[in-house]
Amino acid sequence: MHGKLADVAGYAAAIRQAPPHADLLVCPPFTLLDRFGSALAGSAVALGAQDCAPCPQGAHTGDVSAAMLREAGAQYVILGHSERRENHGETNADVAAKVEAAIAAGLTPIVCAGETEAQRDSGDAEAVVRSQLIHSLPQNFSGVVAYEPVWAIGTGRTPTEGDVTAMHAAIRAVLLRHLGEAGAGVKILYGGSVKPSNAATLLALPEVGGALVGGASLRAEDLLAIAAGAPCG
Repeated sequence: MHGKLADVAGYAAAIRQAPPHADLLVCPPFTLLDRFGSALAGSAVALGAQDCAPCPQGAHTGDVSAAMLREAGAQYVILGHSERRENHGETNADVAAKVEAAIAAGLTPIVCAGETEAQRDSGDAEAVVRSQLIHSLPQNFSGVVAYEPVWAIGTGRTPTEGDVTAMHAAIRAVLLRHLGEAGAGVKILYGGSVKPSNAATLLALPEVGGALVGGASLRAEDLLAIAAGAPCG
């Protein structure tokens, strides 16, 4: 819930200068989607939304359908973010329904999973993430997965390199078991206090296929610095 219409032109002009080896996606609030779509037209920067409704249309006041997002220019949509799960009580079943709706509308879903600090401290981190993915991803899943340790979001804290590597390996194993051969092609992003100072290290870890950037994305120069840390090739 950041950004105003007046901010779009300058931000979009800046991120159009992203290094060519990095795939960049911006997911603004619903009210800015159309303006961002126009400002980024003709660039390599993709456009996504932060959520969608599970229903294609109907009497659902306040909801925005995946088809509406697609019409507004979105190509991707973030689903199951920890803030949606916590603040809106979204269950794995809710997320799975939204994933189905996104795929049906031609959007690429980015499905988030992650543990709280208490769950990590109790040794249940991998089990929690495994359960979230198994119950949030339908068998026809085609999209992206993002691991976001809840306790690291916006706190400045990040897991150790070993923790990230272990969790991403566990996620890959879940994807292969749950989706079969298709699970090998699902990109796994890391999200949790990603910033210019740690991006290159995190993005170089095994099975880390990109970053889901929150607070650091509010400044175009920080987002570009993170993109610059993406491995080439």
